[in-house]
Amino acid sequence: MFKKLYAVLVIGAALSCQASPSKPTKVPGSNDLQPDEQQSIVLQNVTEMVTKYNYKKIDLNDSISGVIFDRYIKALDGNHNYLLESDVKDFEKFRLMLDDDMKAGNLANVFYIFNVYQKRYNDRINYSIKKINDNFDYAKDETFTYDREKLPWVSSAQELDKLWSGRVKYDLLNLKLANKDMAKNKETLRKRYQNLLSQSNKLSNADVFQIFMDSFTEAVDPHTNYFTPSNAANFNIEMSRSVQGIGASLQSENEYVTIKTIVPGGPADKSKQISVDDRIVGVAQGKTGEFQNIIGWRIENAIAIIRGTKGTVVRLEILPAGATAGSKPKVVEMVREKIILKDQSAKKEIKTYNQNGKNFKIGIISIPAFYLDFDDYRSGNPNYKSTTRDVKLILDSLKQAKVDGVVIDLRQNGGGSLTEAIELTGLFIKDGPVVQVKDARNQIEVDKDEDPDIAYSGPLLVAVDRFSASASEIFAGAIQDYGRGIIAGTQTYGKGTVQSAINLDKVITTTLSEKISSLVGKTKTVGTGSQNKFGQLNLTVAKFYRISGGSTQHKGVMPDISFPSIIPLDKYGEDTEPSALPYDVIAKSQYAKVGDFATVLPQLKKQHEQRMAQSASYKYLIEDIAEFKKTEAETSVTLNEQKLKKERDADEQRNFDRANQRRIAMGLPALKKGQTKPRNEDLDFIKVEAGQILIDYINTDNKLTTVFK
Repeated sequence: MFKKLYAVLVIGAALSCQASPSKPTKVPGSNDLQPDEQQSIVLQNVTEMVTKYNYKKIDLNDSISGVIFDRYIKALDGNHNYLLESDVKDFEKFRLMLDDDMKAGNLANVFYIFNVYQKRYNDRINYSIKKINDNFDYAKDETFTYDREKLPWVSSAQELDKLWSGRVKYDLLNLKLANKDMAKNKETLRKRYQNLLSQSNKLSNADVFQIFMDSFTEAVDPHTNYFTPSNAANFNIEMSRSVQGIGASLQSENEYVTIKTIVPGGPADKSKQISVDDRIVGVAQGKTGEFQNIIGWRIENAIAIIRGTKGTVVRLEILPAGATAGSKPKVVEMVREKIILKDQSAKKEIKTYNQNGKNFKIGIISIPAFYLDFDDYRSGNPNYKSTTRDVKLILDSLKQAKVDGVVIDLRQNGGGSLTEAIELTGLFIKDGPVVQVKDARNQIEVDKDEDPDIAYSGPLLVAVDRFSASASEIFAGAIQDYGRGIIAGTQTYGKGTVQSAINLDKVITTTLSEKISSLVGKTKTVGTGSQNKFGQLNLTVAKFYRISGGSTQHKGVMPDISFPSIIPLDKYGEDTEPSALPYDVIAKSQYAKVGDFATVLPQLKKQHEQRMAQSASYKYLIEDIAEFKKTEAETSVTLNEQKLKKERDADEQRNFDRANQRRIAMGLPALKKGQTKPRNEDLDFIKVEAGQILIDYINTDNKLTTVFK
């Protein structure tokens, strides 16, 4: 899809030959971060591509400049904890200049704003470190306001001192409630603040650029995004559910890159020389490359050079867990491999129900995303990783187990590959249209399932929630339109737009790339492993429509049987985004419904509501939603030790009692204080009820689909 449009973007984008940005005014007390030539050129070209080729047509003018400005300030200091009122007034002179700056590739004003923010941030953390030695009075009736988003900017440094004195007191009080040794508490808090300062000092110009580009693209629409090279790599790993590297998860601990998990069968595991909690102190590329010392590096930068193309060699200097910092590291050589992230793939379980003396088996398939390994898919690898391939294998195993019905759990599934949404739908229908796509020229493409094979023809229910989005909504909408299955849960997110992922290395001309490389070569750079150079633009190029004609945009998919939402519908969802595209309708596709639940839904709803009226788990869910709303409305906390302890003890006891009430309601034994909850224990009553609704349907006389033979 959209190959022609992509070609237009590659060929027709009016790429600037060179950008000569001015440097931001120096800000003493900050790290004085500067934009580079490459970022200026990427800014110009992304700006032009977004304004010319995005589905939502915009003029980059003073009006949108003001929106970008507000988003940028909010992204830096949305809680009004660091910047002074005078800072924000000073920044106002840039409000109507950002549009012109972007067209010119000028990031000087953007970086000046950030450098002022970083100075204020560092000032606050340094002030807090000094305040740790104060002796606070925890018997006084004071409060600390932790949510300041709706409060005005602080007018003076003295007011900020008062605010942050309260923050230090609150942090120490939290530690004091858990441990009476205040000397130890102060040392713990000092290390925490020093770590915050260390992380601030590790910020790079790429971080500033990403924050600003987010502010720009999200002012246009919520799903057009620019990714810096490292963020692009992470995005594509998420999409493919695979990564090329050593097969280990890494974390930054006390300035060391530390190994936290090892993937069985991966290079790190096969080396037999690496263990959990070992520290990586150096990385070298190939058999003869020089080692780069990575102590103190940001974890993202370290990961970038440890990852790399499958089949390439990486050498690591390893300090074993427990070894002193002065110990000689051992060198471990590995060949990078493609690692499949199985923990993030589709999973199955079978739940057994007893109704009226008869046992039923329901297969539940949880799908975290619509993933597809694009590289393997495009190269023709028949064993490429994908949602549909994984789910088909699971369905085959469920058929072998002779389940009575299947629940597809798409809760928290934010979407992914359009191809996978279409092909997954095809596992449950014979053939026919699945989704309609309208591009910026108002041309409509109907994407169909062409495969007449059906992987599963039995009773089907799809579980959704507010965070089911995009590809999840295409699948759920198609299943609902065909009358193929029941949709249960809450209104979905409403993300009905199509993005094309554009590798900017393929857009920026070779001549310009060489020019940038020569410029970048003059400064210290970090190796990027398998990352690209210029990042990626996910550009909104079209809108999704259901085969029944309605857009999934804004409205999402409405369930046939509703559950209350613990996710606030007024805070999350496409209809809460100011820049979101509107809902509209086009002509429906030609398709033949395979069923119609209209006659049985009233009965299924009644049975569901009767169960919920008697369900302790449902009652607790309603109470949890009310408690969540109450807590969310709070903005401050007491700094009186006795009052806070009383509140915390009451909360702890209430949470403990509630956890046991939930366990008992799910047929599990109550836990005693201090007893550890068994691993992999499932208290998800909504998943259980989804299976029960499906059994209700199986037991009706008006079945619309065939059960396994």
